[in-house]
Amino acid sequence: MPGRYTPSQFARVRDRKDQPLATPNYSYEKRQRELAKKRKKEEKLKRKTEHRSDAPQPGDAPEGQAGDATQERPPSGEA
Repeated sequence: MPGRYTPSQFARVRDRKDQPLATPNYSYEKRQRELAKKRKKEEKLKRKTEHRSDAPQPGDAPEGQAGDATQERPPSGEA
């Protein structure tokens, strides 16, 4: 008869009811989300600092202009 359990099958089903169901580990999931946010924030900061170091600073002179001439000139006390 379909839908009916044999005594051995019924015992296995009954034993499963006594066992608690697996519950989600919310603290683990939260920690993983926090670590992902931290990684993302660090990557973003790294990209920003790389971008800033690639761009010329406002006080920097372009190559081949005044910056090179000041380095070639001897200090005023030694000339």
